[in-house]
This record gives sequence, C-alpha cells and structure tokens, in this order.
Amino acid sequence: MPLIKSNYIPSFPFKNGHFSTIYSAKLRPSPGLIQQRERLQLPDGDFVDIDWSFSKKAPPKVAILLHGLEGNAQRTYMKGQAKILNQNGWDVAAVNFRGCSGEANLSYQSYNAGKTDDLEAVINFILKKNKYSEIAPVGFSLGGNLLLKYLGERESFPKEIKKAVAISTPLSLKGSLESLNEFSNWVYRNSFLTNLRKKYKAKMKDFPEKMTASDYKKITSLLEFDNVYTAPAHGFKDAFDYYEKNSSLQFLPKIKIPVFLLNAENDSFLSSECYPTDLASKMKNLFLETPKYGGHVGFHQTNKLYYSETRTFEFLNSK
Repeated sequence: MPLIKSNYIPSFPFKNGHFSTIYSAKLRPSPGLIQQRERLQLPDGDFVDIDWSFSKKAPPKVAILLHGLEGNAQRTYMKGQAKILNQNGWDVAAVNFRGCSGEANLSYQSYNAGKTDDLEAVINFILKKNKYSEIAPVGFSLGGNLLLKYLGERESFPKEIKKAVAISTPLSLKGSLESLNEFSNWVYRNSFLTNLRKKYKAKMKDFPEKMTASDYKKITSLLEFDNVYTAPAHGFKDAFDYYEKNSSLQFLPKIKIPVFLLNAENDSFLSSECYPTDLASKMKNLFLETPKYGGHVGFHQTNKLYYSETRTFEFLNSK
C-alpha cells in the first residue's frame, strides 16, 4: 500500500499503446481553453512564459502544469488537464520551459529533466502573488521527473504544496533512453531528435564559441544530443552523468507529501525501473497506479476528458 488497482479500460483501438500515444499527441481535438501569457524573468536574466487559465469560482488554489520533452503549454494534454481543473475550482499556471513557448530563450542553457531551479522560481513567483493557499504541481513525462526530483531533493519546500501528480514519468532517464532506442519507437525518437537539432542549430548563431557545426553533425541520436549539448550546457560530465544525477527514482523515498504516479504498463517510453511497485508498497505517501493501457500520456476516455485528467482532479481534491 498504496498500490492502486486501476479500472481504466479504454475502447478497442486505444488498447494499443502506440495508437493511444500518437492519437493523443497528434489527433485529439484541442480542448477549448482561454489562456493568458505572463513572462517570468529568471534570476540569470533568461525567461520562461507561463500560460494562465482561471476558474470562475475565484479559488484559493492553483495547479502548476509541467510539460514533457519538446512540449509546451498548448499541447492537448496540458489544455485538457487545465480545463477540468478550471471547471472544478483551480486556477492553472501552465509552464513553458525555456525555449518552448515559441520564442528562443536567451541563455546558453535551456531546460532538462532535472533543472529544478526554474521550477522553484515559478513557485516563488506564484507565492509572491499572495493569493493561493494551495499549490499543486502536475508533471507529464519529463515534467513529471523534474517535479519528483524537486520534491525529493529538498529538505523543505513551501507549505502550500500539499500534493503532487506525475503522469507517464521516466523515473530512470537512462532506462527510458534505452526504451526509446528500440526499433518500435523510431517515430517518436526521430521526432524528438529533429526538433532538438533545429533548436541547436538556431542557438549556434548566438553562442558560436560554444556551439559549432562540427558538433552539430555529431548529433545523430538522443544520446549524442545530451552528450554534445545537454550535459555541457548544464554542468554534467556527459550524458550518463546527467541521467544518473537527475533520474527521479532515487528521490522518491525522500518525498514527504502525497504523490500520485500514473504510468501505463504499455508505455513504450518507459523501462522496468519506472514501475516502483516494491517501493510504493512500503511508502505511505506514494500512490502508484499502473493500468494495463494508456500508452504515453494517452489515457483516452473521450476526446473531451481523459482518464489521467479525471484521476489527477480526484487525487488533488481527496481528503
């Protein structure tokens, strides 16, 4: 305990993990949502953009949504989650990580799966508004790993953070890289790599002393992207040093608040380490649900409402 028995059983086509993943990312109609953008200046002079949506009930609560690799606050999974929370008394701050809001960020650094100082800056910014009695971080994929690391690596964090949710989370970054390198995942792998190479090439113009054409040519895999850019830009020896120090599995035992972790068994992005059933059975505050279906952030029920969105709302509102 607390291992949660899942009752999620989707309609036939969504029992296929790849169909579920691709449909949810590319074909699901975008939930109607009004967002207002606010720019947060970071301590190092860079910025992140936050896309706000508000409840009509003027709540004392806010959820902070964190997207996945090469995502943004306009992804359907972000908007879908924001909409159900808005409808049930939560304001939502959907964060665009550095360089993910449609505008290149200013510094050599960007974002990664363990860059918790930017999340801390967002939380402190929201706290200064002196409006919310409760703050609930919700992370998807890479954003889930970032969130869990934030919660587990600190001795303390603001008392307003009472619960958190992580969905389709790669608790082992190295393990998830190995999973993505499997042949069946070539579509996702190539999509990520294409976007990351484009960003590297664009950033070369601003940092020619650190980013070269010869290094750009080396980026032929996600591993090499992390070796060429992610690791040196963020202070790690190499990609494997980055994976080891930022994988959230090691931080789970140190988390002091209730956390809901939803990882589908047929999520092709995740390795076996991403299903910590033994650990969850021993912890009082790690609520682990591993449904048979769902793919990667693909828990379809209807186009308007996903199982993951309902479960997130239910967990955040439970006593």
